[in-house]
Amino acid sequence: MANPDIVIIGSGIGGATIASGLAGSGASILMLERGEKLPATPETRDTRAIFVDGHYRPKEMWREAGGAAFNPGNYYYVGGNSKFYGAVLIRYRKEDFSAMEHFGGISPAWPFSYDELEPWYSKAEQLFRVRGTLGEDPTEPFHSIPYAFKPVPDEAPIARARAELKGLGLHPASLPLGVDIDAWLKDGKTGWDAFPNTGQGKIDAQSGPLTAALTDENIRLETGAYVEHLEASADSKTIAAVHYRQNGALKKISPKLVILSAGAVNSAVILLRSPSPNGKGLANSSDQVGRNFMNHNSSAMLAIDPRRRNDAVYQKTLMLNDYYLSDGKGGKPLGNVQLLGKIDGNMLRANVKLAPKFALDFMAGHAVDWYLMCEDLPDPESRIMVDGKDIVMQWRRSNMQSLEGLTKVMRENFRACGYPIVLSRPFDKRTPSHQCGTVKMGNDPATSPLDPFCRAFDHQNLFVVDGGFLPNSAAVNPALSIAAQALRVADHIRKTELAA
Repeated sequence: MANPDIVIIGSGIGGATIASGLAGSGASILMLERGEKLPATPETRDTRAIFVDGHYRPKEMWREAGGAAFNPGNYYYVGGNSKFYGAVLIRYRKEDFSAMEHFGGISPAWPFSYDELEPWYSKAEQLFRVRGTLGEDPTEPFHSIPYAFKPVPDEAPIARARAELKGLGLHPASLPLGVDIDAWLKDGKTGWDAFPNTGQGKIDAQSGPLTAALTDENIRLETGAYVEHLEASADSKTIAAVHYRQNGALKKISPKLVILSAGAVNSAVILLRSPSPNGKGLANSSDQVGRNFMNHNSSAMLAIDPRRRNDAVYQKTLMLNDYYLSDGKGGKPLGNVQLLGKIDGNMLRANVKLAPKFALDFMAGHAVDWYLMCEDLPDPESRIMVDGKDIVMQWRRSNMQSLEGLTKVMRENFRACGYPIVLSRPFDKRTPSHQCGTVKMGNDPATSPLDPFCRAFDHQNLFVVDGGFLPNSAAVNPALSIAAQALRVADHIRKTELAA
């Protein structure tokens, strides 16, 4: 096989979107994905199979620093973790691009402003066919182009919840979603949040940008291709080869450019496992690869009224950012509140093993289910490491005071809305769905592995384009920010690497 011009490692949000941005450039591009296409089977809409039996969870185990093993919710399919995401495609707020003081410390600034990324946010929203509306959320940053599609409609119980929150003087707003609700419900009457996507109802990395990219005959996708390591040139200034295993055979290719988009955890792992003169892995003269791991501090909150049944099917159409930039009293930021997909007894069973099923069904049927999300601040000692073949996660949570504050104020709000029972439970390390920060971008090669266009300072033909480049986690879902930066980087590659 002839060596391609570009190899993209990973087909998640970053890899698929940068491939779409490079489509039509004339470059020969090979995408390597370790997983396979997710098949349409009865399990795709079976809550017991998904949430209790763990049908789609990976076979691998990661370890905590100190030795305890756990099974991560990190998915290996074409489209990556986005096959299971909640399809929330929300912009970082403008303030997230500047340094911001939180209860737990300082959230660092990006190496460029919101205004630089804004046009690419608009292009990403079009690429993912985002449904939304402007003017409801007071924290909404400037949009140069309005949403092309109206928001996914509230079901009756959620319209009631929206009115209740408005009645408290709050500003509930429609979630921007990559969901064609009619197409989704045609394949089954369930929510989409954490459900695998095998059709066109949810616009994920595969059904959106990857499908668009593969219309270019110069772009090929190979599945079952597990990248073991990268090989640097003799002078270490470039990446000379990508070594991967496919169908039991070891393979080696030598492209002109390498774009690593395996996800924040696995991109760091590939770099750390790659041989280097200093023994610290590649792109790591700063000793920052794997460090600054962030994953959001988040909790599920159930607002329960035993007198009123919630018969919503999908539910996830509402967010609240009144506490995003402050605690509502002029204090430091708390975070974002948004609906979860509608839960049922099986989903609760995954976390509450001993309760009787009828009790779980009753609780789920009378609850409105929310997701509270607060910023996790970067810490060099919060990190991903490798120990032989093992992935080791040392996640040092930060800024937990914000989550405690948001939990307290939302419990008060929901009780004021007439829900006498409000329960909450934090998410743990088994769900690294918002992983970011492990190969961060910045202006100084002494403190950041990547420049502001996600090019490695150490290797001029290596780019890392996934959640790893994010210098902060903000307090919103990262998918759209990853996609916007991927389009920006693709444009930069066209102008600087492919123009000649």
